[in-house]
Amino acid sequence: MSLADARAGARPPASLAASGRASVAQTPRRVSVAARGARRPPRLDAPRSPASRRGFRARDARFRPVVRASASSDPPWSDYDSRHASRSRWPRERRANLPAQNLRQLLAAPGIIQTPCAHDALSAALIERAGFNAGFMSGFCVSAARLAMPDAGLISYGEMEDVGRHVCEAVSPGFPFIGDADDGYGNAMNAKRTARGYARAGFAGMLMEDQVAPKACGHTRNRRVLPRNDAVARVKAACDERDEGPAGDICIFARSDARSAESLDEALWRAAAFADVGADALFIDALRSREEMEQFCKIAPGVPKMANMLEGGGSTPICTPRELEEMGFKVVAYPLSLLATTARAMENALREIRDDGYPDERSMPSFEELKRIVGFPEYYVDEARYDTTHKAHVPNIPPPTNR
Repeated sequence: MSLADARAGARPPASLAASGRASVAQTPRRVSVAARGARRPPRLDAPRSPASRRGFRARDARFRPVVRASASSDPPWSDYDSRHASRSRWPRERRANLPAQNLRQLLAAPGIIQTPCAHDALSAALIERAGFNAGFMSGFCVSAARLAMPDAGLISYGEMEDVGRHVCEAVSPGFPFIGDADDGYGNAMNAKRTARGYARAGFAGMLMEDQVAPKACGHTRNRRVLPRNDAVARVKAACDERDEGPAGDICIFARSDARSAESLDEALWRAAAFADVGADALFIDALRSREEMEQFCKIAPGVPKMANMLEGGGSTPICTPRELEEMGFKVVAYPLSLLATTARAMENALREIRDDGYPDERSMPSFEELKRIVGFPEYYVDEARYDTTHKAHVPNIPPPTNR
């Protein structure tokens, strides 16, 4: 059936319209349908008595949109209008977010949380198998791995959410991953959508910075930040979505880049303001000394602080987990370890193939080890459950450790 036929079949028959059982009035840009006997919409003018006026407000407060009157005495209304006109005001059930719940437990427990950074599903699975309690999805690493481009605001919200969904599916249910949300991908309303989308993707938390678009990677040049009010409003919007949105809980990590863009005092003011509007954790990027790191940890007591140990040379001093915990940090990220070692290993293997004709196998896992890494043992066992010939071959391959 063609689209035109389907549309023609959806129109009411001529006999029905002629009989008076339904009336269809069409004007440019609007179609009004009213069926005889259908329930009328609530009156849009409140009753006069104070008591009935209070009842009117309580009953019909959900009908927010203004409905323009048509040429007839009755306002245009339809079943579709009544279901969808004020759908943003309908009460909705919030989804449970087990990763966010587990991350909150980690934040409340003693000890520092080490979070190596992943750039795809495989690196995320390896982080969990290595025995870490949480992970982080880095925007720098995802931009490099997915686009082969720098972390300069070139990757989109949709691309980051897509990678994040695969990352969260690659780990055990409830394993907490924090997603890099860059600058929230727009204004405060975009930040709300980002928080909702990241929660639905399975993230336990999201890290959002106060830069203007196009954003710049941390520890690089040309970083600019939003005005104070806009930066705080964007964080508040994400926190409101966390508390009110249908996607459920997600921990909001609020980041300021004002240390590089303006001054340490400005970055400290913003961190305190982010905590005041409900941020679950705080991060100031590119702190330049241990003294600055200690000053940061004194802001907003009780709100967890995050540190970033940029491998290979950055503005922030490299500290051990114990040193960071003594300063007052709760979370530490290692942004480039996996991506950098992967890139160097690929370069070495390609050079060996080009120069020697074959790579050095001593630097590679065996094929059997690689099959374990990507999950063939679990696949074979699950496949055997649905084998109708009872001849499925399940090799005796030991499962990967720490999974």
